[in-house]
Amino acid sequence: MPTRTSTGRFTYAQWEEQAAGPAGAPPRLARASVVNSFSGGIEAADTACTYAIAYLTATSGTFTGLERVEGTLDGRRGGFVLEERGSFQEDGTTRCSFEVVPGSGTGELAGLRGNGGFVHRRGEGSVPYTFDYELD
Repeated sequence: MPTRTSTGRFTYAQWEEQAAGPAGAPPRLARASVVNSFSGGIEAADTACTYAIAYLTATSGTFTGLERVEGTLDGRRGGFVLEERGSFQEDGTTRCSFEVVPGSGTGELAGLRGNGGFVHRRGEGSVPYTFDYELD
């Protein structure tokens, strides 16, 4: 099966963050529940995403997360889960790479494999993503 590339944008529809562990000076831990909306190759409203965040300074750190995406991928309906890992810098730049959790594809997306990423810069209203995938 050939690898396909899908692109588009997503926006943060909701971000709720809570401290995890003692508050105070970095490094500190937090959890975030996030809702995103994707457009472009991935069309999905109201995804469900959970991040674990390590703040190394007040404005920089790393994160890992899982995001449940339900909608369409290049016209095929179904769902899948993305495992995400990234970092954010003091200048407001966030970099993230993600990979489809093996076996998580449903519906017309059963057998989906792939990875991608995004770079977000402070002040951008939406975030461009790229997703390379294969589908059985």
